[in-house]
Amino acid sequence: MKIRLNDIRLHAFHGCWDEEAIVGGEYSVDICIDFDYTDAALADDLSQTIDYVRIKEIVYSEMAVRAKLIETVSLRILNVLKSEFPQADNRWVKITKINAPMGGQVHSVSVEIEG
Repeated sequence: MKIRLNDIRLHAFHGCWDEEAIVGGEYSVDICIDFDYTDAALADDLSQTIDYVRIKEIVYSEMAVRAKLIETVSLRILNVLKSEFPQADNRWVKITKINAPMGGQVHSVSVEIEG
């Protein structure tokens, strides 16, 4: 069973270029958490499952802390998810940087991490 948050859109200031710290850029974050939520579903009880509102809050919080690499941010998000949701079997994070300033016509670049 999986809980997914797809295409969390936000503006953040990650990147190696000085202007990225000033202007920022658009990002999309996807999260997937493997978790058996059968008991929560049968009881219709939020306290027995993983609250996806809290997942979104974690993403927003970690994306607000500037880093040169989105790899760094993805690892931070994964570590917080592990800490806050130890009952999960696995967690997956994908960060997409839209229109990365690298010259040419590249729609986006992404990094993925799981654990």
